Amino acid sequence: MYVMGTVLRHGSAAQKAAWLPRVADGSVRLQAFGVTEPDSGTDTGALRTFARREGDRFVVSGRKIWISRAEHSDLMVLLCRTTPLAEGMRKTDGLSVLLVDMADARANGLTIRPIRTMMNHATTELSFDGVPVPAANLIGEEGKGFRYILSGMNAERILIAAECIGDAKWFIEKGAAYARDRVVFGRPIGRNQGVQFPLARAYARMRAAELMLHEAIRLYEAGGNPGAEANMAKLLAAEASWEAAEACLQTHGGAGFAEDYDVERKFRETRLYQVAPISTNLILSYLAEHVLGLPRSY
Repeated sequence: MYVMGTVLRHGSAAQKAAWLPRVADGSVRLQAFGVTEPDSGTDTGALRTFARREGDRFVVSGRKIWISRAEHSDLMVLLCRTTPLAEGMRKTDGLSVLLVDMADARANGLTIRPIRTMMNHATTELSFDGVPVPAANLIGEEGKGFRYILSGMNAERILIAAECIGDAKWFIEKGAAYARDRVVFGRPIGRNQGVQFPLARAYARMRAAELMLHEAIRLYEAGGNPGAEANMAKLLAAEASWEAAEACLQTHGGAGFAEDYDVERKFRETRLYQVAPISTNLILSYLAEHVLGLPRSY
């Protein structure tokens, strides 16, 4: 959902006509977002994947990691360096965004390695070995790709926050249902405040995070730049989902670790959002600098 926002907001008329209808009708199934690298992580300006201009095409070499859905995607929005970093340049200058046809790329030097993880998430490592990409697939102006990607990152934060809200609701409903049905010492465990209070607090935290999510969506849909709101929505929703997961697992007791109840699976999955996309600490640093006016910490 957030990947093609970069094309929608910054792509050319030809790029929009070529790709957006096919995304909408499902003929282009999934899209990948190629930003993170082994040596850069959230330090986007330090990425090394380089696209060298050769006539009417770019030739891409480098590596990406933690790229979701890459092996299942038809299209990738790829952030790479097109101008070597030189003294006096900002690290985020000289970056460009390319639209990569994944079938063509895999036939011409792109290698995809799935990464096994502790949860059900299809993520990969990519190696570009001289992969040709048509110059017509450049989004916007060459060297200004970082700001194009930022708008997509706001949409990503909003989407992930919505996922976390959904997780939190699932955990709360699952925990409350078990607390109503599970009888110990001749009474439902949900009658005990020690069981009630964690679930009720998780519900309150979830609703508060959901309100921030709605505010971020409102600003984004109005065409604004909800950097603070999108980051806060993601932060609060990720924390709410994890608190709900803890309450749900504790309510189930030993049963929560059994595959039969499905809690252990979702418990592992929702832990991801404290770390990615963008860690909780980076969000706090962003708010400290851009909202509170404190000195940059990184």
